[in-house]
Amino acid sequence: MADTPPRHETRSAPRAAVVDLGSNSVRLVVFEGRGRNPHAIFNEKAVLGLGRGLQSTGRLNEAAIARAKVVLGRYHAVARAMGAEPVEVMATAAARDASNGPEFVTALEACMPGVPIRILTGAEEGRLSAEGVFLGFPDADGILGDIGGGSLEVVNLAGGGIAEVASLPLGTIRLAERAGGDPARARAVAEGDLAGVPWLKEGSGRDLYLVGGAWRALAKLHIDQSGYPLSIVHHYVLPREAARTLTTSVIATPVKALERLPGVSAKRAADLPFAAVAMRRLLRATGARRVVFSANGLREGWYGRLLDPATRAEDPMLAAARELATLCSRDTDLPPALLRWTAPLFEEAPEAEGPAARRLREAACWVSDIGSRDHPDYRAEQAVLRVLRQYGAGLDHPARAFLALVVGLRYDAPESAPCLLPARQLLDPASARRATLLAAALRLAYTLSGGTPALLANTTLERRGGRLVLRLVEGTGVFVGEGLERRVESLAAAFGLQASVEVGG
Repeated sequence: MADTPPRHETRSAPRAAVVDLGSNSVRLVVFEGRGRNPHAIFNEKAVLGLGRGLQSTGRLNEAAIARAKVVLGRYHAVARAMGAEPVEVMATAAARDASNGPEFVTALEACMPGVPIRILTGAEEGRLSAEGVFLGFPDADGILGDIGGGSLEVVNLAGGGIAEVASLPLGTIRLAERAGGDPARARAVAEGDLAGVPWLKEGSGRDLYLVGGAWRALAKLHIDQSGYPLSIVHHYVLPREAARTLTTSVIATPVKALERLPGVSAKRAADLPFAAVAMRRLLRATGARRVVFSANGLREGWYGRLLDPATRAEDPMLAAARELATLCSRDTDLPPALLRWTAPLFEEAPEAEGPAARRLREAACWVSDIGSRDHPDYRAEQAVLRVLRQYGAGLDHPARAFLALVVGLRYDAPESAPCLLPARQLLDPASARRATLLAAALRLAYTLSGGTPALLANTTLERRGGRLVLRLVEGTGVFVGEGLERRVESLAAAFGLQASVEVGG
């Protein structure tokens, strides 16, 4: 009889699940952990079209109701099988506006026994979406627009706080039905509704944060067509004129032609011209200087309310770097030591760093050992890809690029390595130079310490006049060899200094 393999407990982190029941689609997301950055381990969407016909009938689509019961029954089974607690359903515009919304919710309660089903008001929906955006943009300042199938929520974001909220019947399905399927007529409809929100004008010269699947599809389309080096919508930025050009193109393109474009589904294509109309009219109403896309919205806002205040207050970029280090690095005591060790290099002109640059250096110290368990021949490439594509609500694209370039060069990737090209394309020359300098310092630190804080503690770096001085404590396991000398000289040369090594007690 074969031995029974030992049973191992593979999970200890708590899970939570939310169902976003919208006018066009329904989605289940299961989050794992209670960290600063939402980590979705399951994400499934079904396009139901509950709100199709609502404008004329005042009722939810009957065929969609039947499909919704089946889908919600599955979502209930999945969430329970995955051990999620809490589980909650957030119903939005279609359910709150339809005359048969309450009876629909009663029917769903039978499909999902014990699961709370909340019909959100427009203001509640807007606030939850804003809270999700704040997870990725803690100091967001501008106007938020969250588009669904039935409604458009707009929120005035004031430096990380919520000033005003309004809900408008400008979701892609509702707008199309109100305009008789004509994007030209939709423009006037959208203009009229937006004109009734006078505080939108306060967005002039600020950012316009966009949330919602239809707008994410437009961002994805622009990423594909422009050859942008990173296929991540979250934190994707378009200057005002680029956003206007994109919307003009989509509005003018026949739906059949949109369906043939890479990454555009047939079910989504019909909504894109109306999503483009809403974006263009919102740009005009706000006078925003640029568009910033957020993958975080209502569901992440719901998740954020599960976090304790201390976790919620963490810096999301540093939290993401620490999480990655905890998963992949050898010693989580080393990054704080590296931060202190590299400080003398970046405290004097011309490298003197401000708060934002210091945050990046700290994050780089945290991710600097994440390739330690990878195959040596692919260590640099794997580490670069891991940083570029990791979860991290607060990681904008330049930050991802900076950290990826640092970690790739720290693992001795050639300057021209193909894996570094996306990072180089996303960075300005000054940022790329700073990343190169930091990578050289980290290479030296790992050569000296073997990745251990105990050995690193027996070494210090100092800028002394025109020299870079490495001081070593004699008899502690750190010594000057040929490889070390080359690294010291290389680092000093990068800073325009002469290298010097001192050994003492």
